Amino acid sequence: MVTVGIIGAGRIGKVHTESICNIVKNAAIKTIADPFMNEETDRWAKSMGVTNTTKDYKDILNDPEIDAVLICSSTNTHSPISVEAIRAGKHVFCEKPIDHDIEKIKDVIDALKGSKVKYQVGFNRRFDHNFEAVHNAVAAGKIGEPHIIKVTSRDPEPPSPEYAAVSGGMFLDMTIHDFDMVRFLAGCDAEEIYVQSAVLVDPAIGEAGDVDTAVITLRMENGAIAVIDNSRKSAYGYDQRAEVFGSEGMVVTANDTGSSAMLSTAGGVTGEKPLYFFLERYMQSFAKEINCFIQAIEEDTDTPLGVLDGLKPVIMGIAAKKSVKEGRPVKISEITI
Repeated sequence: MVTVGIIGAGRIGKVHTESICNIVKNAAIKTIADPFMNEETDRWAKSMGVTNTTKDYKDILNDPEIDAVLICSSTNTHSPISVEAIRAGKHVFCEKPIDHDIEKIKDVIDALKGSKVKYQVGFNRRFDHNFEAVHNAVAAGKIGEPHIIKVTSRDPEPPSPEYAAVSGGMFLDMTIHDFDMVRFLAGCDAEEIYVQSAVLVDPAIGEAGDVDTAVITLRMENGAIAVIDNSRKSAYGYDQRAEVFGSEGMVVTANDTGSSAMLSTAGGVTGEKPLYFFLERYMQSFAKEINCFIQAIEEDTDTPLGVLDGLKPVIMGIAAKKSVKEGRPVKISEITI
């Protein structure tokens, strides 16, 4: 049994707490830390069976009974807490992104050198049943050589302009999942990226210095062309789809819905809308990624997503922002690491 501490009791911290308590095998949460810990959050933790709560995450790092930490705190804390946890000898699961600053991610890479600590980055969509099936088909050669990869990711509602202003922008907050997905489906890294973007959902997002709509074209190292389309608002719900077209065929996945029932009447044929947002859509994938993390600790194997898998989508996001700013394709090699 791996004893875990969770740092951050916001939305994603609660997701991981619930998955570990209800689904994940061979892991138990001893302590949850959050600087804004209050009576309500403490009651919620106890309702999940976690009796220890604290406002100071260092209580987790200093506890010899805790084997691993999940860093679910605000993005600006991910890299410094990662470094502290590694130095404390704790295995680390860090939510994406590790940081928006490449130099700070390099600090984490340096801290891991010579360490026996397991480090995993939280790109949960790789563990989704649909995307995993697409990846497995491509990796098994069932569609031949990949030629075109399409990833669609559209949120049901836009974030507040205040959030947009501090999130690192759409490419480092939202599209970062899709950058990881094209790497996952292509089986290689990107060489070049070009972005066409606009503010079509909320003018206030543009005033905050961000965009809310984009089509991103990437040239991959294996020669495939990838296309990502993003929108911050989809009127019909959370739109999460992927397609890989290759020399011998195609594999495609549709959205998850509440059921596959289709109603056919004289008035038309209708089905259910996609599951509303990521909590409904991806809960099983959150549990599966933590199961894989725990398994890597117990079996002393590599984690499925290491620190370099956390670095590369950030580089792609920075390249995307550069493409928007300069209105041209940007080679990934232009982003100095």
